[in-house]
Amino acid sequence: MKTIKVSIVTPNGPVYESDVEMVITKAQSGELGILPGHIPMVAPLAVGAVRLKHAGSKQEDLVAVSGGILEVRPEQVTILAQAAEKAEDIDVERAQKAKERAEQRMREQKAEDIDFRRAELALQRAINRLTVTGKQ
Repeated sequence: MKTIKVSIVTPNGPVYESDVEMVITKAQSGELGILPGHIPMVAPLAVGAVRLKHAGSKQEDLVAVSGGILEVRPEQVTILAQAAEKAEDIDVERAQKAKERAEQRMREQKAEDIDFRRAELALQRAINRLTVTGKQ
């Protein structure tokens, strides 16, 4: 089976590099499935998980991304993300605390004039990280 090279990079450096059979990710316009030979495209990413399916197995890697840009070429996918973490690198306790803080800020939004959208984005990132680890 053909594979496609995937690179996920943040401002802090590379997070993931591998040859995979399929990339599934969430763009701002909806979910995308990318196979080798896909037409070239560029799309803004939403906060979500990048699913990376390996050829000839049911193995799938998960990487949590906090938005960014997806560039697709026929034989390579590059994701430039503001932040990205492989599932095994996520500190579940820290993500759970971030989720709880964001939920609390959203509840108190009216009382303290806290930026609701900022708290909402923090909550999305925390839930995404927990979802990727499978411990939500």
